[in-house]
Amino acid sequence: MAATGSNRAIWEEIELSESYLVCSMYEEAASLASSTLKRLCCDNEITCTEAGEDVEFYDMLDSTGMVLVQSLKGLGRTSEILNQLKLLYISVSSIPVQVLLTGTCFQISENSSFGVREFLEEFLSKWSFVDEQYYVLLGAEENADRRTRCGAHSILQVDEYLEVVEVYVMKLLATILNDLNSAISWVEKASIPEEKRQLLLRKLHSLHSLKVTNLSKGSSPSPGDNHDARLSSLKELNVSEGSPKALKAKFQPKQENVTKQAVSKLTERVEPCIWWFRTITFKFGNAQLVVSNRKIVLGCLLLLMCQLLRKKKAALKRIAGKQVMLLKKAVTDFWQLAFSYQVNPLAAVQPLAAATRGGQ
Repeated sequence: MAATGSNRAIWEEIELSESYLVCSMYEEAASLASSTLKRLCCDNEITCTEAGEDVEFYDMLDSTGMVLVQSLKGLGRTSEILNQLKLLYISVSSIPVQVLLTGTCFQISENSSFGVREFLEEFLSKWSFVDEQYYVLLGAEENADRRTRCGAHSILQVDEYLEVVEVYVMKLLATILNDLNSAISWVEKASIPEEKRQLLLRKLHSLHSLKVTNLSKGSSPSPGDNHDARLSSLKELNVSEGSPKALKAKFQPKQENVTKQAVSKLTERVEPCIWWFRTITFKFGNAQLVVSNRKIVLGCLLLLMCQLLRKKKAALKRIAGKQVMLLKKAVTDFWQLAFSYQVNPLAAVQPLAAATRGGQ
């Protein structure tokens, strides 16, 4: 019962840390996951007889480790992941495979590959291939340390081991570090199934062939080669020419050519603008007549306008006559409207007639 109660309390802590992680409370999640791992791997609260190497205990290590890894990434402390795992799990071989792969891939993706190679090599070297079926932790039977035995599986499946091999060989050595020779050498000596060995070797040789092909097609010279070439050309120039005057004399024609080209381009651009101010000279015996292009163009425009007016003379007359008639009619209407008021001729005598009738 004690073991069951202790496990239940740890699962509650793991679920709480997962809740912190889901709520993006990375600091709280990382702190709780670290304390839980310390209890699992270091403290005396859980003994080997209570936890042993059962599936539940390994699930605790796996779940807590995943929370820790993701929390550290959320905090921007990706470069610390592998060091924290090694510290909390006591030994590299104690780290669950999925936790190890997740932390490794996080560091590689953040360009923090420092120490990843040594970390994976240490993990892979801890296992021995037995009967072509599974991997056994080296010294598992002889190691009597309670914390180490409680913190690790002593048996690893082939698929799990090969997942780590794939990341180490193809992703880290061949891709990130571009060290194909080391990758090929490691695969040739590794204790892995022969079928998987041949598959990895084919992939690595294909990458190597592709690299050699790209180099044979002609790669750009390295910065060091360019620097040496520039130095050698400069030395040859100093030896052949001798002095700064000679250098100036050598480069002066090039500068003159550049200047001439610039002036020519500028002339081509300005020429259309200057054309308007050019003049044409007409000679009649000893007499000369100088006419500018501007005057010629203006004269042509005037002639064109006169020609248009002559052709449209009748139409313009009609339009002008129509406008005059409209104006005359408007004035006439206004005049008639102003003097159209009718005055009653009897209005002046009506008051007198009324007064006469009153006298009678």
